[in-house]
Amino acid sequence: MKTPIALTIAGSDSGGGAGIQADLKAFSALGVYGASVITAVTAQNTRTVSAVHEIPAEIVEDQIKAVLSDIDVDAIKIGMLFSPDIIKAVADTLAPDGPPVVLDPVMIAKSGDSLLQSEAVDALKQLILPKATVVTPNLPEAAVLTGRTEAQTTGEMLEQAKHLLDLGPAAVLIKGGHASGDVCTDLLVEATGADYVFSAPRIPTKNTHGTGCTFSAAIAAELALGKPLAEAVGTAHRYLNAAIDHAHDLEVGQGHGPVHHFHALWGDI
Repeated sequence: MKTPIALTIAGSDSGGGAGIQADLKAFSALGVYGASVITAVTAQNTRTVSAVHEIPAEIVEDQIKAVLSDIDVDAIKIGMLFSPDIIKAVADTLAPDGPPVVLDPVMIAKSGDSLLQSEAVDALKQLILPKATVVTPNLPEAAVLTGRTEAQTTGEMLEQAKHLLDLGPAAVLIKGGHASGDVCTDLLVEATGADYVFSAPRIPTKNTHGTGCTFSAAIAAELALGKPLAEAVGTAHRYLNAAIDHAHDLEVGQGHGPVHHFHALWGDI
């Protein structure tokens, strides 16, 4: 049997809870081998991002070419891209007949620090979104990408998802983690017209660092395993919910702690 392989193209989180580190943990937890391309190095912990060092665009492109020329990648997850130059470098390496692409349009860290230059938003919309199998913005990111205020209802989430579909991705998953209420609702809308709602009780915890990275990486892992998109999202949704539910098993940092990627393998289970 072929080894399922997913590639993450994202920034590094020195605190280990988000970015490349979270992606590789999620891949491994779900039985998928992970390869990685680093776009930026952050000096980061559970409380703040104190510095960002952008990797030269040509090195980012060389990393992608090195992986794809040798390793049979089944799915690609894209996270923090930071700048227009890196966005262009990544876009230039994504072949039309390549593996499915999960785009997490990372803009703001959990601490509130910026992870995408303001001038890079248009480049992201024009160069990467049309190549995505699914794009997975949270409510603030969807608002920036659509030029609207944050969605307050499922109907408004649906409107923004349809607006993003016009930019070219095959599907849009708008995540409702930033909303209020006792239930967290995510909405998947496909260009075919199909839509799916994924809901779970909201878990009262401050340990949510890396949830967006983990969710999109888990979707990529399930796609690498050959699952259809809606099934992949459903499995990833359940995995993330359990990882958040077991986050209290970890004692990491003094701010927004990480979710427990390996809750099924070790910890207070």
